[in-house]
Amino acid sequence: MDTIRRVEYFYVQVPDKPGEGARALATLRDAGVNLLVYSGFPAGRRAQLDFVPADPAAFKEAAKKAKWKVKGPKRAFLIEGEDRVGACAEILDRLAAAKINVTAMDALATGTGRWSAILWVKPGAFKKAGMVLGAQ
Repeated sequence: MDTIRRVEYFYVQVPDKPGEGARALATLRDAGVNLLVYSGFPAGRRAQLDFVPADPAAFKEAAKKAKWKVKGPKRAFLIEGEDRVGACAEILDRLAAAKINVTAMDALATGTGRWSAILWVKPGAFKKAGMVLGAQ
């Protein structure tokens, strides 16, 4: 059985150059902020760093001290479960059947028989998606 929970995420935009992600992650590490998810990717001529902190208040405090221009909180779903063939398809099938469009989904197998994913839907569909998925 998968565990699906609602999470808050935040993002910052940084120059798209070597070391920016490392610097941001070091700032959070040094502040004792534990991340559930981190993702970095190009966004135009810059880079976007997404963070899903275990403790959003601790993240916000660390970001404030670092003088980051943070966007969020925004909402997503964090999915964790036993790895199996078709795990992502099951989730997407349920949302498709409810006519909920998925904005994005990133998933991975951990190599220890587990899998996890982060899934985004439009803000107006978040409540309905949570009900369909049985999110905590």
